[in-house]
Amino acid sequence: QVQLVESGGGLVQAGDSLRLSCAGSGRAYRAYDIGWFRQAPGKEREFVAVIRRSGSSTYYADSVKGRFTISRDNAKNTVYLQMNSLKPEDTAVYYCAATDRRMTTIGQEYDYWGQGTQVTVSS
Repeated sequence: QVQLVESGGGLVQAGDSLRLSCAGSGRAYRAYDIGWFRQAPGKEREFVAVIRRSGSSTYYADSVKGRFTISRDNAKNTVYLQMNSLKPEDTAVYYCAATDRRMTTIGQEYDYWGQGTQVTVSS
């Protein structure tokens, strides 16, 4: 079992940057691919990015490609989401999640979820 806790959200202006952190528990942390998802009010949960358990591969939604960077430090049991050039459309609650599937973008295939952290981008 894995427990995940997100942090780093906040209120920023368009064009600003934020770095989100996802702290994981347990020795098995490095066995999981970790994804970031987001959900805005009235909207479906949306895939953002995923990183391979080893950190060797990453994949991004088109909406964030070139602006967001996912990384992980397994020694610290932490995954990061660096968000640059933020837009109002990025406003959402951001969740990290762990999956034993390989590089999936499907939320139903993630087994463990954090509590979420709010990101608000003003125009």
